[in-house]
Amino acid sequence: MSILTAARVGRAFGADDIFKNISVEIPHGARIAMVGPNGAGKTTLLRILIKLDEPSSGVVNHAKGLTIGFLPQRPELFGERTLWDEMLTAFAELRAREDELNILASHMGDPDRSDADAVIERYGKLQEAFETAGGYTFETRIKQVLAGLGFVETDYHTPIAILSGGQKTRAFLARLLLESPDVLVLDEPTNHLDIQAVEWLEGFLNTWKGAVLVVSHDRYFMDHVVNVIWELDWGQLETYRGNYTAYVRQREERHAAQWADFEVQQEKIAKEEEYIRRNMAGQNTRQAKGRLKRLDRLKRDELITRPREARALKIRLDTSMRSGDKVLMTRDLRIGYPDSKRPLIEVPDLTLYRGEVAALIGPNGVGKTTFLKTLLGKLEPMAGENKLGASVKVGYFAQAHELLDPAHTLLDELLTVSPMLISEARSYLARFLFTGEDVYRTVGTLSGGERGRLALAKLALDGANFLLLDEPTNHLDIPAQEVLQAVLAEFAGTILLVSHDRYLIDALATQIWAAAPGRMEVFKGYYQEYLAARDAKLAPSKAVAASHSAPAKPIKTGNGSNGAPLSRPLSKWEHAKRTASLEQEIHELEIKLVQLSGDLGAASTAGNIDQVRELGAAYTAAQEKLNAKMEEWEGLYV
Repeated sequence: MSILTAARVGRAFGADDIFKNISVEIPHGARIAMVGPNGAGKTTLLRILIKLDEPSSGVVNHAKGLTIGFLPQRPELFGERTLWDEMLTAFAELRAREDELNILASHMGDPDRSDADAVIERYGKLQEAFETAGGYTFETRIKQVLAGLGFVETDYHTPIAILSGGQKTRAFLARLLLESPDVLVLDEPTNHLDIQAVEWLEGFLNTWKGAVLVVSHDRYFMDHVVNVIWELDWGQLETYRGNYTAYVRQREERHAAQWADFEVQQEKIAKEEEYIRRNMAGQNTRQAKGRLKRLDRLKRDELITRPREARALKIRLDTSMRSGDKVLMTRDLRIGYPDSKRPLIEVPDLTLYRGEVAALIGPNGVGKTTFLKTLLGKLEPMAGENKLGASVKVGYFAQAHELLDPAHTLLDELLTVSPMLISEARSYLARFLFTGEDVYRTVGTLSGGERGRLALAKLALDGANFLLLDEPTNHLDIPAQEVLQAVLAEFAGTILLVSHDRYLIDALATQIWAAAPGRMEVFKGYYQEYLAARDAKLAPSKAVAASHSAPAKPIKTGNGSNGAPLSRPLSKWEHAKRTASLEQEIHELEIKLVQLSGDLGAASTAGNIDQVRELGAAYTAAQEKLNAKMEEWEGLYV
């Protein structure tokens, strides 16, 4: 049975509906991600589901005693406690039992106590419960979680008050994980984590016994953690089964099917209208009038609305000239700051060729941005040299957007790159979703995502053939990330990409430059190949054991309508048809479960035992049917 349900939930501000008629449920062990463009209302819906805000309509129900851990985008952590003491608050009940055990132990040492037997019995029961609840391992758990999220032992006694904003977010997340609530609700949990910390969090959540609901722009994270996607857009929520990659495929299929249905109906309407025009005043007047009535009824009750298309970035990255074959070369390069005794990174001798995409990865603070600034000539190398090839024109996208002048308007900032008519500049900015009076806003008033889009607009005007991109997808919503990825994939020049966006790295990089404190390793190959080589190097015995012990997974060639394997693969048409049918059945069953859950709650409150028994049986049957449909649906994508 679901532990959280929402029925016909809506939220409006004034006369404007942010969303409406949303019915969802979160079962035990759920792994759900909510996606949608910025401003769609994802955070608002999260807060309503966990009862921090009230809906304008509808109802949200929680299972009795449900515990929820919520990570907001900007968590607040105050007080005089140290980092370690803050983590200990997650185990307040355990520590109280520990104190009682210590008191009982001291009493057991008193031979003159008249209640010695009772004390011993109480101590034995309490000790067993303490051990079962992890009383002897909670300090180890704290160390594991803190280390996984990037803290070191020297941080343990640092007061929370003097931690950086990113550290406070990681500390807040660490405490939530240690508290082990029934439901973890995480709003952009990877924003302040480097790749190593995100990989650790993925592993942690994949063994998490509770439910997880996450809002994220991290596509790779969603691929590895969730199996259900909620898409919130245009005030409505649609459910997709599978991870992010499966969602993208299904979304495209659904959109194509909606357009096909719409176009078929429009063609039918056009033919009917043409028949009515030709025959209304002729011999077939009766038939024409009958068709007119049917057409009016269709337009009133059955008309398929035109599928909506969200505004999307329209980016082109053209090069003004072709570079030479060798784009970047380094020799004995050491990067760092003049007042430092040791270099941040000792760079191996590199040669980056035209058309390649190198991804520079590594933990926060290792010196990746410093490396880019050295290549740009903004910082002198500590030793060695770096050199650009013939006809190389560099375009730089700065992570902090420090190349943007906060006092400039958007028009002013754009015109610093290329003189043009105001009308041309406005049209150009509209391609980056800046319309109307937006063009007269100052850069200092823009959000992180808006600054990112403006920086991309300037970059696209530059005509560079060598792009140095420092976290280009930061603050961009998923639709903008997808557009940027497609544009970079078609770019005719060379790219050096610094990013925590593993989905982007996986899609684009032809080689990986892995930076660590004091050094850099170059891997010539794709990201998945790099991960396999890294994991094999770190745990060769484990990799060998897994390769010998893991049984081969049978390959399904398709499923029939009853879920049994077919003797031949489904055709593309049969696959699409069966998928659409299953998704509709799954959607209807999910709605039914939400309704049954609400009815169960009402019957239980009313004390109607017979109705509770009847509804419980119906709920169990519907859940079993849903599980069977889900298993068949998953089989279609194996």
